[in-house]
Amino acid sequence: MKTIEEVRLMAETNSATASEVLESSGVESIWHQAGCRVNLVGSLRMNLLALHRDIDLHVYSRNITAQKSFAVMARIAEKPEVTEIRCINGLHTSEHCVAWHVTYRHIDGQLWQIDIIHIEEGSEYDGYFEHMADRITQVMTPLQRDTILRLKFDTPPEADYHGVEYYEAVIAHGVTNIRQLADWIADHRLHPPYYWIP
Repeated sequence: MKTIEEVRLMAETNSATASEVLESSGVESIWHQAGCRVNLVGSLRMNLLALHRDIDLHVYSRNITAQKSFAVMARIAEKPEVTEIRCINGLHTSEHCVAWHVTYRHIDGQLWQIDIIHIEEGSEYDGYFEHMADRITQVMTPLQRDTILRLKFDTPPEADYHGVEYYEAVIAHGVTNIRQLADWIADHRLHPPYYWIP
């Protein structure tokens, strides 16, 4: 079992590498050049990045169309480090967005996923997940942060747990070990889904 010092160091190393990936990919700059507002969200924003090599961005603009979103992504697709791009068109749903999942090969050979959600500016979810991340950061104690990171590193590879499940389980319900987490998530998923903000 890793010590908490080892867990912290691994998390810091992964966060530093994620920042390098984001910088070298040029993804933020490309969306900025297209006139979009770009915000970092998710575990990297909260300094809670653990094993999963993923980076979450929300980008906003007015009057989104599939054509406009694809035009920006075409520039990203030109990069040789980009090995795959997947798209989910949610413009005709209440979320008013296009979700892009980019696989990017870093200079060290590791594959990272950059999730880009292109959201209609002024819609219901404009700024929602930024607020969620900031609230979690504000209320989370150092001990809770350590617990979340340790649970993330202790989670079996086959378990498909969502980041926000760790945060709610630890911060709101006092979960402290992997068995408690598994039980809490099993019960939690019996209820209708919702977006938790502390």
